[in-house]
Amino acid sequence: MGWMADESGLEKCAANYVPLTPLSHLRRAAQVFKHRTAVVYGTHSATYGEYYDRVSCLASGLVALGVKPGDVVATLIPNVTAQIESSFGVPACGAVLNTINTRLDVDTLAYIFDHGEAKVALVDTQVLAPVEAAFAQMDGTAPLLVECPDPGAGYPATGRHVTYDDVLAKGSADFEWIMPQDEWESLSLNYTSGTTGRPKGVVYHHRGAYLMTMGTVVSWRMTLHPVFMAIVPLFHCNGWNHTWMMPVLGGTVVGCRDVSAKAIYDSIADNGVTHFGGAPIVLNLIVNADAADKRVFDHTVEVFTAGAPPAPATLAAISTMGFNITQVYGLTETYGHVTECIWQDGWEDLSQDDRAAMQARQGVAMPMMERVNVVNPDNSQTTMDGKTQGEIVMQGNSVMKGYLKNPAATEEAFEGGHFHSGDLAIQHADGYIQIADRKKDIIISGGENISSVEVEGCLMAHPSVSLCAVVAKPDEKWGEVPCAFIELLDGKTATQDDIIAFARERLAGFKCPKAVVFQELPKTSTGKIQKFELREKAKTL
Repeated sequence: MGWMADESGLEKCAANYVPLTPLSHLRRAAQVFKHRTAVVYGTHSATYGEYYDRVSCLASGLVALGVKPGDVVATLIPNVTAQIESSFGVPACGAVLNTINTRLDVDTLAYIFDHGEAKVALVDTQVLAPVEAAFAQMDGTAPLLVECPDPGAGYPATGRHVTYDDVLAKGSADFEWIMPQDEWESLSLNYTSGTTGRPKGVVYHHRGAYLMTMGTVVSWRMTLHPVFMAIVPLFHCNGWNHTWMMPVLGGTVVGCRDVSAKAIYDSIADNGVTHFGGAPIVLNLIVNADAADKRVFDHTVEVFTAGAPPAPATLAAISTMGFNITQVYGLTETYGHVTECIWQDGWEDLSQDDRAAMQARQGVAMPMMERVNVVNPDNSQTTMDGKTQGEIVMQGNSVMKGYLKNPAATEEAFEGGHFHSGDLAIQHADGYIQIADRKKDIIISGGENISSVEVEGCLMAHPSVSLCAVVAKPDEKWGEVPCAFIELLDGKTATQDDIIAFARERLAGFKCPKAVVFQELPKTSTGKIQKFELREKAKTL
């Protein structure tokens, strides 16, 4: 199919076919943008020439430690220099990058080290204790530990381990990078957040990451030399692949150890940050920041938000503060975001509330994807009426290779020829997808399906509410009913009756919470609310 009658001499060769890999971006940038600033964190600042040299030293230093192509190198580091450099340094020696959540418990860490079989682990001084404890608990051989101190942040080297700088010092800036021979080779290993059961090891290939970096540039309307603040943890879908993307544009990555409103405003004002990504909780931080932390800036900051559907009230509030929010959606299994809520002509004429409701949709497929649809249980397309619920499925080059050592789970995820997200959604007539709920978060009350997202969106508009999560609470009569857990804004008050009355004015009666609990919400390190904890608590109310 599609071949001409005579294609003799038209074969692939070194001149016309190179495996796609994000490593190519930094090799090019080291020449094209040699003297431009590539990385900024604390007092550290490096040009692209210096960045390339440091990455080369890291790659050759890892080889000196015995790392071979195909080996796994783990990192447990916040978004600081060592983690940013590892994004390129680990794959540049042919190894597979396994960025691990810095806030995991010892038991889960031991499981990941055993399952992923990392040969070396680069570990921030702040998290040495749980990692050392996890090593002691492992069944298999523990990785060689390389300590990554951050004295400027109050974490000097302990003297117990070889350090990151020691590894760089043993390396060579002239190291010849080990590029993939096949773009399907494994680039990184990311463990799912594992809110239920053991986390699964999601494997990315070079091709998918390369295409993510190209598609994102288009979708985010990016031009040369953006200043990108790394707020999304680099252990979360490799920071949505944005660190791999920055060299394409000669952009600057600004590291960020601790996410706070002050850190974000300071970096926008002092470093000229133009772009960042973050969960809706980050948008809330910005909206509710203390006046003393808010800095003046005169450019528009472009923000990708994902991880949970942002409340229309949050979108309406932040849109007047110098931030342009684009909602995106994806999963660990899709390298991060693969849909975007593209702005449509005419939305500017809508009321602020209606505009925010449009922006709260998860949108349409990004350019590197083949298709993103909402389907029925038999994998057929749902009716695109904005009402009929189905499951979001994806097909495209930025879908994982599969789950490490788990062919059964991989086969199940890819059933029917596309990746099953496990997210319930509706699809509007214009093709825009809107999440109704995770399958496990839907509340079924008296046979009626209640979207926790819809109830949360309503309650977030209450003037005293900072954050809320709605989960199912067991009920003798209805099976289960909505229960709202609410974090109030500082200095604001509300009662259960206030919240329920507010909901009754805006929602059908059966959708209104029947119980309201005021407390701080448990969150993952990426700012997602841990609903499984709240579901357990709701059972005891």
